[in-house]
Amino acid sequence: MRYKISIPLLALALLASVASVHTIAQNQDEEGVRGSFITSRPATGSASVGGSVSVGTGGNSGGGAPRRKPRRRPVAAKNTPKNANKNTGGTTVTANANANANVKAYSSAPLGMGYTLYMRDANGEAVRVDPARSFRTGERVRILLETNTDGYLYIFNTTDNGDPVMIYPDTRIDDGGNYIEAHVPIEVPSSEEADENFRWFTFDNKPGTERLYIVFSRDPLPGIPIEDDLVNYCRQKDQNCPWRPSSALWAQVKAGMNGRVQVVKSKTYGQEQTASERESVNRGLGLTRSAPEPSIIRMNASSNTGLIITVLELAHS
Repeated sequence: MRYKISIPLLALALLASVASVHTIAQNQDEEGVRGSFITSRPATGSASVGGSVSVGTGGNSGGGAPRRKPRRRPVAAKNTPKNANKNTGGTTVTANANANANVKAYSSAPLGMGYTLYMRDANGEAVRVDPARSFRTGERVRILLETNTDGYLYIFNTTDNGDPVMIYPDTRIDDGGNYIEAHVPIEVPSSEEADENFRWFTFDNKPGTERLYIVFSRDPLPGIPIEDDLVNYCRQKDQNCPWRPSSALWAQVKAGMNGRVQVVKSKTYGQEQTASERESVNRGLGLTRSAPEPSIIRMNASSNTGLIITVLELAHS
């Protein structure tokens, strides 16, 4: 007996098969991105992920890691003999070949950026929220950012497609420094601000869309002031801070969005920020593999691209 299969049914079967293969491939890509990002974290806690030396200071009575280092460009270390140890006044500096290997691995991998949006709840706690939700007047949010290699972070803000304003680096924080280490998270705004009003982005009573352009680069971006250049710019009486890029320079920055990027998004929200995340931020510790993963991970498809940009759209009504 012969069975007749209609063309429409055959076409639907083929489409379903193609869709299934595409879904499987997409899931594999997402797991690959997630795995690559998370496994580049240190297996256990450390004071610095990207550094090539470990420092223990006798003056630290708590016995733990020191407070985080300022986010200014590291000073190039002088050449020292291999495996050299130096002991000066209770401070021990030890060359670490494994750390050097990690640095090379980070620098050769595609740039990756993970971020989580937190909102202040009724009890004042930071709770994970979906960036795609609509925010109301008076609600407060902050971002937790993490990268998979050392580099330079810039954040620009626009309101309803208006002119961009650089909100990070900021001369009030680390003297305008914006150098960050691999997997050492950074909060924007900082929860360590003395004034509660500066610890969060607060939505006003004007409906609109805030766009945060988060830019991470292996090297400092030309034409954009950081550190002493930004401090000096803001000290000039005829200049207004924050700094604003020219339209030509802004077009060059946005051109970096043209590269192909792989994205992984979390499907769970509502969790409070963990104690380990807060400690990593406050003490400059690298997040370990057991720490919660970012809500969103973005990674360049190519390791040859020295820049990654994400646009975080926050709508409020």
